[in-house]
Amino acid sequence: MGTRTVRLDQDSEAALAELRRRTGQSISAVVREGLRAYARELDDDITRRPGDLYASLGLPREGERSAAPAAMAKEAVVEVIRRKHGR
Repeated sequence: MGTRTVRLDQDSEAALAELRRRTGQSISAVVREGLRAYARELDDDITRRPGDLYASLGLPREGERSAAPAAMAKEAVVEVIRRKHGR
């Protein structure tokens, strides 16, 4: 097993302390689980096809009405994503 030294900014340090408090796990266990979760997230992104991403955005499918005229498509996509993620 290797030993690593890392530098954390204040926000990361606070997040680590909060995760330790909530889980009761050691720093090493929290970091290990975080790395595993990040690897799973990357694997999910790699296996995702462009059509899957498009479908997840909630944009209209073939034959459906668009959210805005083509001239405003970029703004409409941004708005759809904001609504989906509650921002």
